[in-house]
Amino acid sequence: MLKRTLVWGGAAVLCAFVAVGCGGGSADGGGGEEGRYREEIVIGWTPPDITGVFKTATNYFERAADDANAAGFNVKIQAQSPATHTAFADQLEIIENYVSQQVDVIAVSPADTEAIKPAIQRANDAGIPVIIVNLLEPQEDIEVASYIGFDNSEAASVSAYAVLDYYGGPGVLGEGQKVNVPEAQYLDLQWWEKTYENADPGEIEASGVVIEGIAGTFFSQERLDGFNEVMDQYDGVELLAEPIAADWNREKGVEAAETFLSRYNPNEMNFIWAASNEMGLGAMAAAQRKGVLDDSGGRTPPEEGKVAIFTNDVTPESTAEIRDGKIIAETHHGFAEWGWIGTKFGVQLACGQEVPQTFDIRPRTVWQGNAEQFYPNPNLPEIDWQKIKNDC
Repeated sequence: MLKRTLVWGGAAVLCAFVAVGCGGGSADGGGGEEGRYREEIVIGWTPPDITGVFKTATNYFERAADDANAAGFNVKIQAQSPATHTAFADQLEIIENYVSQQVDVIAVSPADTEAIKPAIQRANDAGIPVIIVNLLEPQEDIEVASYIGFDNSEAASVSAYAVLDYYGGPGVLGEGQKVNVPEAQYLDLQWWEKTYENADPGEIEASGVVIEGIAGTFFSQERLDGFNEVMDQYDGVELLAEPIAADWNREKGVEAAETFLSRYNPNEMNFIWAASNEMGLGAMAAAQRKGVLDDSGGRTPPEEGKVAIFTNDVTPESTAEIRDGKIIAETHHGFAEWGWIGTKFGVQLACGQEVPQTFDIRPRTVWQGNAEQFYPNPNLPEIDWQKIKNDC
């Protein structure tokens, strides 16, 4: 056993991902007496830690599994996580253990893409299909059945536009030009870029700081690049200091925010952008304790002497803080979709069915005006388990 590994037990499920030969459909709604759907499908799921975002993803793996089992499947999830996001070797060992156990499918959200490749290669050699979530970029040297995720750089650009919106640009926040947004409209990168085609940069003024993830790793650098790509176009926005790395961790996010809050007074520093939900919740708590948190919800002009929090990910916890006005805006990364779609694809792979090579979850802005669309009841597509079962 890994000393630093935490295990979630229970007969839940994961993204099933084993390509096994299946018979044709039959009148009883499956592949006859020997239908693959009658057998247990075990999926080994390993996120990089067990914080809120990944617990949310796991919850929806399990909900989708319950949905499949109600339709006659027997899907189970086995979930293990390193204790921290920086325990790269532990995650590699977890994957290797899944290979040894001969689980049907392995699903992984990598803490570091390069670190897990040797274990993924062993899964490939063993014929165990692998799904990678939290990533769309194809990886060299490994075989991946499907990527479920989003473009990390694009997601950070969406967050940057929310900051611009609050500090004078067009959109739904602050005192800039208000844009009428239909209820079903995604405030994704395409929408933001179109909204800002003719924006006046001179209307936007702000100064702030950045809390990044694990310095030098793929995910952290992609988000920094996407955020800066937008901000570099606006001379009225000043980033006051180099980012502080908080390793995607809430307590370290508190510490990073406290460092910035001790260095700059709120009249100098208008905002903190934290590149993840956990770090953003930590920054929110630090600003609240210091009495400088902007809790207006972004519907009014920014208040002088207050610090606004912007972040990325979106979970039930952070959505509640958005409703309360304590987080101005957050970029949705689709953790519910990771589990819901991951389980669907996993079962299909176990049934020998084809799945998309990529499933792109379009990052989009969540703010007080649309928070109800996300949690506690996210709008997820219905899965036709009977159709999947008929061909299994």
